[in-house]
Amino acid sequence: MVFEKQIKVMLERLKQMGIEDTQVLDAMFKVPRHKFVSEALSFQAFDEKALPIGHGQTISHPFTVARMSELLNIKSGDKVLEIGTGSGYQTAVLSELKAQVWSIEFKKSLASKAKKILADLGYHIAIKTGDGRFGWKAYAPYDAIIVTAGAEIVPEELLKQLKAGGRLIIPIGSKEKQKLTVYTKKNRTIEKHELDEFQFVPLLSK
Repeated sequence: MVFEKQIKVMLERLKQMGIEDTQVLDAMFKVPRHKFVSEALSFQAFDEKALPIGHGQTISHPFTVARMSELLNIKSGDKVLEIGTGSGYQTAVLSELKAQVWSIEFKKSLASKAKKILADLGYHIAIKTGDGRFGWKAYAPYDAIIVTAGAEIVPEELLKQLKAGGRLIIPIGSKEKQKLTVYTKKNRTIEKHELDEFQFVPLLSK
């Protein structure tokens, strides 16, 4: 396997940083992260850093991907909506967790590029270009929704598209920093839990 040593170092670092879910770690072992960045950056792909993918967007730190994936608590066959396809790396990790994935990307060129990379690697994901704040109502409700960009408030439409018992993970805060926030739908109520502090690119919308 290309970059196998670097992948193993990345996984060991994630364990040391507190990632315990073996399914998430296995998924990240299987997904060739270097394929989602430019060839010039491929040797940095497994470092604990965000890397540019064009259009002012980035591929998230490995820990960010692992942490959000772990918090989703995905079961095989779960329907997952991803807001912010970006490079497609998080999308591939969700697919390796045996989720059925629908993904929305605001920028058409990024959506097209991610779709091609994913297809070349054998992942056939439903991806569309659009404003992620409105979700993808045609396939709702979802077991889980993941938003890979920062927002000042949680979009109400996304909460509506969750199943009872479903979880929405989104970074909430200012442009400078956000708190990873988990919303869990409990019949007629929504439970909110604020967790780690991160810095994401802003959630783009019209």
